[in-house]
Amino acid sequence: MRILIAGGAGFIGSHFVRYMLEEHPAYDIVVVDKLTYAGNLSNLKDVRSNPRFQFVRLDICDPEINDAVRGADVVLNLAAESHVDRSIEDASVFVSSNVVGTFRLLDACRRGGVPRFVQVSTDEVYGSLGPEETSDENSPLLPNSPYAATKAAADLLVRAAMRTHAVPAIITRSSNNYGPFQFPEKFIPLMIAQTMAGQPLPLYGDGRNIRDWLHVEDHCRALDAVLHHGREGEIYNIGGEFEIENLQVAWRILDLMGRPRTLVQFVSDRPGHDRRYAMNCNKIKSELGWTRQWTFERGLPDTIRWYRENREWLDEMRSGAYREYFSRHYGDRERTLARKQRAT
Repeated sequence: MRILIAGGAGFIGSHFVRYMLEEHPAYDIVVVDKLTYAGNLSNLKDVRSNPRFQFVRLDICDPEINDAVRGADVVLNLAAESHVDRSIEDASVFVSSNVVGTFRLLDACRRGGVPRFVQVSTDEVYGSLGPEETSDENSPLLPNSPYAATKAAADLLVRAAMRTHAVPAIITRSSNNYGPFQFPEKFIPLMIAQTMAGQPLPLYGDGRNIRDWLHVEDHCRALDAVLHHGREGEIYNIGGEFEIENLQVAWRILDLMGRPRTLVQFVSDRPGHDRRYAMNCNKIKSELGWTRQWTFERGLPDTIRWYRENREWLDEMRSGAYREYFSRHYGDRERTLARKQRAT
């Protein structure tokens, strides 16, 4: 079987590449990736010499994507701009990658007769929930950030391709992922990196926003199950079923790394910040037999250990343009919060 993974040099994509090469020794894996700031070939350095692995540097918006998908048995779309804060600063690249890119990839699969297309989406398309609410696969799409809106638009394009052109597609929606190799602008690696450096941990608002955390290896196992046994035309929620406030996560990281909780620094909240996400994942468990294997109590210390042991990788990711972005983004929020405090 030939599996094409769009966005395979990113965080989830690179994990899925390694997982599939290990679990399915008869499969060939082709990675298509543009290699933006969050896509890095160093994430795949341990598999690049594998004869069953092939890398193609390509933007899924480019016409050459038609040739790349030809002969694939399955295409998984993990190529996406995914950082909410960046989408607030400039949504145009999110529209290009997440909407136009998904359309181009879908159209290439339709023209090439690819037998299965899997669109990897997010719980953020369901929007913010109240304390007792959960989203299932039939819940309305109510995105609140430009990022979430582009992912919802991509999901609707997949739905339209399924209904109009009978493209054999499946949509998955996962909760917040964490684990090794995650780009350090995302919440957990950001908190770990700041703690390692003995620097303040910037937390939006009051830090009480709630997220559901899913270890990336459990996500890979779920995608494998969907790829092989999922029903065409269906949506599958994939959640870690572990909800926790951002502040509590930051405190846990500080405690595990032996640093004082006073390193937490509250900064001005971002616009439209969703308060809580929570998904009902009964469908994938009952239909495909998937259950999570990683607890947060096991996964968080393991993730911290990886970043400590891979400081060179982390330093490389946090250099150059990343430092400029961090200083601009969080520095502005510190100043905004200070102005608000003086005003009150």
